[in-house]
Amino acid sequence: MIPPFHWWRTVFFLMPAVSLYTIVLGSLSLLSSVIDRTGDLGHRCARAWAQLILKTTGVRVEVSGLELLDVRCSYVLAANHQSIYDIPILFASVPLQLRIVAKASLGRVPFLGWHLLRTGHLLVDRRNPGAGIVAKMRRLVSESHSLIVFPEGTRSVDGRVTRFKKGSFLVAIDAQLPVVPVSIAASRHVMKKGQLMVSPATVQLTIHAPVSTAGVNRGGVGAFAEGIRDLVRAQVDEPPPNPLRTPEHAL
Repeated sequence: MIPPFHWWRTVFFLMPAVSLYTIVLGSLSLLSSVIDRTGDLGHRCARAWAQLILKTTGVRVEVSGLELLDVRCSYVLAANHQSIYDIPILFASVPLQLRIVAKASLGRVPFLGWHLLRTGHLLVDRRNPGAGIVAKMRRLVSESHSLIVFPEGTRSVDGRVTRFKKGSFLVAIDAQLPVVPVSIAASRHVMKKGQLMVSPATVQLTIHAPVSTAGVNRGGVGAFAEGIRDLVRAQVDEPPPNPLRTPEHAL
């Protein structure tokens, strides 16, 4: 069977284009880190990288709720996870100095990993994260940076929001950072999990009002995480198909 058009477009156009963007802007980010140790200039390179990827792919993002954010504050942005495009979508659309939590092994990936290491992202050995992550979070606050987390821990196959793990929220509570629920809808249609094919799509990105962690203790983290999930999923989950109903005239 001949692969569809978007497979050919992905393999022979998009993948080379994204590789080029990563090499060029990754190099500029590394150079910027020589004069700016905060990583703020490097994040501008990351935003340009994300915007180029979305434009080249044909992804349009409809954003609502940005007015709820204060660019002078630090937040933990807790988003659902549908696609590897979620990070470019967030970087391109949210006007904050954003950082991510990533596996420590990503730091060894040329250009991308070097950028993460040099611009203040949190690279964590998931087998032994340790208390050091809280100290790194406090550093983010001191530099007015915000953190993106995906509490589901993996990408959703069908787009529905699965259970939120507690770890990200424990870190937010310990660092006394407000949590911003973020809903990403329809990004799974850009690149479905397990498929090597990217398609143009329109994505809805909803920023909800920040939720304070003041007064939330570790014992209440489960209920807190569930409350954030409820806010996120309200703008994401597609309603299940209606069950078969008996026509009125047959009743």
